[in-house]
Amino acid sequence: MPQAQQTSDSNATVNGLFSRFGAPSFTTQPTQDNTPTLWVERHKLLEVLAHLRAEFPMLLDLFGIDERLREHRPEAALDFTIVYHLLSLEAREEIRIKVGVSSDDASVPSAHLIWPNANWYEREAWDMYGVEFSGHPNLRRILLPPTWEGHALRKDHPARATEMEPFSLDEEKQAAEQEALLFKPEEWGMARATEDTEFMFLNLGPNHPSVHGVFRIALQLDGEVIVDAVPDIGYHHRGAEKMAERQTWHSFIPYTDRIDYLGGVMNNLAYVMAIEQLAGIEVPPRAKIIRIMMAELFRISSHLVFYGTFAQDVGQMSPVFYMFADRERLFGIIEAITGGRMHPAWFRIGGVAQDLPQGWDKMVREFIDSMPARMDHYQTMAMDNSILKQRTVGIGEYDTAEALSWGITGASLRATGMDFDLRRDRPYGGYDEFEFEVPIGNRGDSYDRAAVRVEEIRQSLRIIRQCLDNMPEGPYKSEHKLTTPPPKERTMQDIETLIHHFLSVSWGPVMPVGEASFPIEATKGINNYHLVSDGGTTSYRTRIRTPSFPALQQIPDFCKGLLIPDLIAIIASIDFVMADVDR
Repeated sequence: MPQAQQTSDSNATVNGLFSRFGAPSFTTQPTQDNTPTLWVERHKLLEVLAHLRAEFPMLLDLFGIDERLREHRPEAALDFTIVYHLLSLEAREEIRIKVGVSSDDASVPSAHLIWPNANWYEREAWDMYGVEFSGHPNLRRILLPPTWEGHALRKDHPARATEMEPFSLDEEKQAAEQEALLFKPEEWGMARATEDTEFMFLNLGPNHPSVHGVFRIALQLDGEVIVDAVPDIGYHHRGAEKMAERQTWHSFIPYTDRIDYLGGVMNNLAYVMAIEQLAGIEVPPRAKIIRIMMAELFRISSHLVFYGTFAQDVGQMSPVFYMFADRERLFGIIEAITGGRMHPAWFRIGGVAQDLPQGWDKMVREFIDSMPARMDHYQTMAMDNSILKQRTVGIGEYDTAEALSWGITGASLRATGMDFDLRRDRPYGGYDEFEFEVPIGNRGDSYDRAAVRVEEIRQSLRIIRQCLDNMPEGPYKSEHKLTTPPPKERTMQDIETLIHHFLSVSWGPVMPVGEASFPIEATKGINNYHLVSDGGTTSYRTRIRTPSFPALQQIPDFCKGLLIPDLIAIIASIDFVMADVDR
């Protein structure tokens, strides 16, 4: 949406809050991304959030910040901050509400009755920072093991294994760890039996092909009917947000590839664009179009994996082999351009790593020319197959209001009929120059979630063709002094650029003090990097909002009363990877 309209809408929201609660109730914080950011006192928090709920039906993110070592902390900040990032899709508007708490009273009221997806986000904030959420129904570890000591994202918690005592496991500790792993249904909110029925408990995962990674669902069954389902995550947690605090701004780029590991350089995009907002870097037109082309190639790659495994999970064996063959052809193009395949880490602050190689256009054209006929074949083979339809149509349905309340974005939201796509409705990085359709469904079931992604492949091919036909000339990287690193070819021409290159890679650029976030329409939904700079060569806080995290939290809401095979179809239709959930 136009910046002027967005600012006008945001001002109206802020003025409405001032009118309802009084301007003295808030402290305003300016940010580089111009998202309205208001601090509120803890005793008014729930009242303010409940007031905003009607205008902002989606809690996009909720996370913590340890402010204790921050040199340039906001005026209203205390020891810890809890951030509520709200989104209105209809108004294309965002707002942040912040509340500060001190170390000796680190507690805020739970917002899970306002937005149900606050449940997991609050558990994560407690897990990582030790901030209590009073009134939370089940405040326990979510990403770290139950026996973990401390809170990993606090600044006083070690960031490297070398800063900790060597690992040891004596018999007593081993017994304690085994005891902590025992399944106790009551702790999961389950009841063992009713007066006339004995329920069975079944672990689906964490090591099972149908859960698409190390993901566990504890099922409570009456025969094959699901009475309750409790997702259990954290088996893939690698501490990416903690690592972002120790890496330089530049050297963290390869880590982003591994978040949604099927999304490749699209993960780089949200991160580097957030940095570019912090630094005020303008990206050249050629670099913008190259980025869009590569991001859409990876959207196709990710959707091909989804398409094949979705069909496989509901009983078809052939499609996955065809689709992985197409993915291999696509990886050949990506490798020729970037030198890498799944994780090329090719985007840079201010542009891309290098210019397009000679012959790139021929490879891309051959691929996009051949894909429409293959997509037609797959439609007949998979989506039109009567068995696939019987397994997925009407299974796992939810409407737009439910999707918004759970923080569902991307194709899964559009499958409910919500006509929203950031690329079109709040264009970024050059998407406003492209023509494409936004596929939507109407039932919000497992079939529609797949059908939307299938059509998105066709639309991505359309965008790539426009990149191919209209690729501008010019530099592939900005001339801004904080562009990292400077173009390699210039380092052999003058000593100043060589020194700049050396310092950018070894120490990293120094980013201006401030905060900025940048949401993009990633392969699985909205991916958002919220960056806090304290004026150093590393990020003070990097928050990674991923679309897969809320998607798994919603599973219990719409699978009760279904059969186990129905749950498999639902899981297949969500399109998630566990690295995107656990980070």
